[in-house]
Amino acid sequence: MNSLPFDIVGFDLDGTLLDTHGDLGAAVNHALGIAGRPEVPVGEVRGLIGGGGKLMLQRALDLTGGIPEAEFPELLNALLRFYEDNIAVHTQPFAGCEAMLDGLASRGARLAVVTNKRESLAAKVMAELGLTSRFYTIIGGDTLGPGRAKPARDQLDEMIGRAGGGRAAYVGDTTFDTRAATAAGLPCVAVSFGFNDLPPDELGAAAVIDHFDELIPTLQRLGSSTIA
Repeated sequence: MNSLPFDIVGFDLDGTLLDTHGDLGAAVNHALGIAGRPEVPVGEVRGLIGGGGKLMLQRALDLTGGIPEAEFPELLNALLRFYEDNIAVHTQPFAGCEAMLDGLASRGARLAVVTNKRESLAAKVMAELGLTSRFYTIIGGDTLGPGRAKPARDQLDEMIGRAGGGRAAYVGDTTFDTRAATAAGLPCVAVSFGFNDLPPDELGAAAVIDHFDELIPTLQRLGSSTIA
């Protein structure tokens, strides 16, 4: 078994490890219904995801007629309550995810989730899918307090600190992920099958993969190419 040149591999959650668009779409449309807005087709919700639930709702409201500032906090609360109650109805890991996680673990990598989803929601969906034990930590968008979520570097610094240090790489699907990794000085691998907010080749990642089968060879190549 080839060793891995990284001690730590961190992952974004929505659109990277998990295809959550069905359950997020249902929650968005629940909030839009309360606001008297038309539903967003679930297939179009993928373009709204990235940056956390607040930004997702802002995009959906803007798409359907503008943001009602006075009503927004309660609409966001309604979205989050509905989502928490229906968090894993349609959500599944992307193809090859679990085999990839097994491969990384067998090579001695410590695995982390670093997401802009609220920590409690990230922990709940991971638990419901039976994935929690594979990761040494789950860091959410609210874990470190306001202003410290991606694209800031703080969550990735925390990820490394909780592992006790080590050489790290990050895997994501949006510019929130690539910008945070760049700020933290980490190589970022982008997945083309996620909720990309730009064409995958324009995200600013060190590499782009089309399937999780490609991740370990890509990390081995990136690690070898950056060794001084």
